[in-house]
Amino acid sequence: MSSDILSANPVVRAVIEGTAPRPAQLAASNGLLPLPQTDVLEILAAFANGVDDELKNNAAATLRAQDAISLEETVRADNVPPSALAFYASEIDMPSTLHEAILTNPRTPPSAIARFAAATPNGSLLELIAVNQQLLIQNPRIIDAIIANPNRTAEAERRAVEVKREFFEKERGAEQIANELRARGQEAAAEFFERSDSDLSIDDAIFLAEHIEVPDSETDDSWLALDWIEEIYEETEEQRQATVTKILGELQIEGQDIGAERLSMINRIMKMSVKDRVRLGMKGDREARNVLIRDPNRLVSQAVVQNPRITEQEVESIAAMRSLSEDILRNIAANRQWSRSYPVMHNLARNPRTPIANVLTILSRLQLRDLVALSKNRNVSDAVRRQALRLHTARTGGAKR
Repeated sequence: MSSDILSANPVVRAVIEGTAPRPAQLAASNGLLPLPQTDVLEILAAFANGVDDELKNNAAATLRAQDAISLEETVRADNVPPSALAFYASEIDMPSTLHEAILTNPRTPPSAIARFAAATPNGSLLELIAVNQQLLIQNPRIIDAIIANPNRTAEAERRAVEVKREFFEKERGAEQIANELRARGQEAAAEFFERSDSDLSIDDAIFLAEHIEVPDSETDDSWLALDWIEEIYEETEEQRQATVTKILGELQIEGQDIGAERLSMINRIMKMSVKDRVRLGMKGDREARNVLIRDPNRLVSQAVVQNPRITEQEVESIAAMRSLSEDILRNIAANRQWSRSYPVMHNLARNPRTPIANVLTILSRLQLRDLVALSKNRNVSDAVRRQALRLHTARTGGAKR
């Protein structure tokens, strides 16, 4: 018990440890020793939790007899003994203002708050507890106590349920999915879903896992830890459906088959958060990349071109896509590996979405027949056509095309 004594006063230690004379202990149990109130409360709480019946009964009665107004000020202090706070938290019939002071004091033991949450008839105080999300996350017993209390308000229940779903049920779900994937030998997919922010069912997760092939060791997505990604790119259900329609439309225009499995995959992908779609773009297989490169969110499509497994043939096709943002085409043009690919550079030059500055740099590398074609291509800008013509004229000495 000595290690639990907070007061530095040797009288307090002697009384609690039993080395003080019995009359001194009895006087202390009745609150008669001339000590600071925090010392008195520590002694009384220690006796109230002790095994000596006489001291226990005296101390409990003395604690209950404390003046409520002065006691409320004391329990708000940052040096009040936690044991005293726990005692008063267990006294359900005390004034609600006193309980409020106890519940908002960070020195109050979480176990005492859990017991209070299970027993209190005061729904407003349950709301006060439920507002403290950090407390609930660190002490899930309190969540269960709030939900089980028949006197809970709708607001207290809502907050407790949301924390439980967000921080515990989702975590257990992700763990179950990851274990199932590892049992199938899909380590990369297991890593993905252990870090997932999306509320995917196990069926959806297992289905999408077939399209995750890049392990964490091959990617650097530390920048995705930024909490504001979802806030900046908040999406409505209507926007998600519009994205599905856009992707399907582009695939149809390109003549790609849209079977039931691909349609299912697209719909399941769009259930994912923006952050998870970005990560899937960086870790997914060719089929996932083919879908996500068409996501109108440029973070998602940019992640696809950062995927370490993306092939030159894919980049060649991407360089010709007119639905991409200029930023992605600019990054492809600046990539040292892809800049060595003539088909990639040729497609960028013909793409009207490619920034003109990049196209003008690429033109000097194009073959004569491609310069001729570009000089006549009405889909590109006048500046590109004129520069293509100048370069062709300079190389051929003004020979007719």
